Amino acid sequence: MRRHAPLRFARPFVLLACLFAGGAGQAELPLEAPPILLSPVVLPADGRQDVPAIGYGALAPAPVPLLWRVAGEQGALYLLGSFHFLKPDDYPLSEDVAAVIAGAGEVVFELAPEELHSPTLGLQMMQAGLRADGSKLDDELPPQTAQQLRAWAEANPASLQAAGGASSLQMFEPWFVSLLVTTSELGRSGLQAHLGMDAQLARQAQAAGTPTAGLESAEQQIGFLDGMGRLEQVQMLQEALEQVGSGPQSIEALHATWRAGDADALWNGMGRDMHARFPALYARINTERNDAWLPRLEQMLQQPGDILIIVGALHLLGPDGVVEKLAAKGYQVERICTACAPQQTPPVGAGSPDSAAGAR
Repeated sequence: MRRHAPLRFARPFVLLACLFAGGAGQAELPLEAPPILLSPVVLPADGRQDVPAIGYGALAPAPVPLLWRVAGEQGALYLLGSFHFLKPDDYPLSEDVAAVIAGAGEVVFELAPEELHSPTLGLQMMQAGLRADGSKLDDELPPQTAQQLRAWAEANPASLQAAGGASSLQMFEPWFVSLLVTTSELGRSGLQAHLGMDAQLARQAQAAGTPTAGLESAEQQIGFLDGMGRLEQVQMLQEALEQVGSGPQSIEALHATWRAGDADALWNGMGRDMHARFPALYARINTERNDAWLPRLEQMLQQPGDILIIVGALHLLGPDGVVEKLAAKGYQVERICTACAPQQTPPVGAGSPDSAAGAR
């Protein structure tokens, strides 16, 4: 079996890959939203969001989709692995995705579009991230981490200008600040939440009048972040700051791996590494949520017609992923990938425990 070297992404980026409200939900804030969430980290300075047209058949190769079909009694579920932060040149999407969208009677996201686009979502997130005990962020940070954060703030004044400057960071819990740092680095690499696949396909479904729904609520997603232990939060911020020091290479590598549709590399470099290093966090943000979705997905498989499910790519990969879990229950699952070599797309569930990590 071919093995990939771990990509070693910082946990804050993995969290954003798993939790839509952790990043893309902030992209739809109106100008009346709390100042810290209107930083250029989240929105351009003028508040505009240029949305690329979603079409198909571009001259440049489209991203190879992480797309699986699960056969039901009267229809099928299509499982599409999203990347929550993308670039304009990631569009148009592939013709495989176009065909599924055109035939879907419903599109289901992690968050329903009406919640994702709600003007209160950013406020909910900010309120959850505020410190409630009168302490300052530096009070619980090791001196070296506090110094690294000060250095980052000094190097990124534009990112904090709308927030009132670096001093505003002291009002928030480590998880919130770590996401602010991470989204800043994503933006530096040209990746934007409002261009993420979820946000774009939600707009397209709504414009077409296709029914939409969500697997979770915004309150649940924010709770996954705010429910982390204090030590875990501090480690998350430390890793975000270390990511800044290591440069954009790992972010760019992850984006390129997703574009290539390399499910093996994504699982072995991100999911497997996180599972080994941080099993409790991995279970909370990935395995437990996948297990909670399964009963609803099985109900959908009893319905007539086709339903498209769009979730963060990590939720579909590896032995804990939704793809393998459905295959283990006896459903016929196959990768849909016109751009893949024939040997890469056998049915899932009949081979090794890693078969869901990527159809080889």
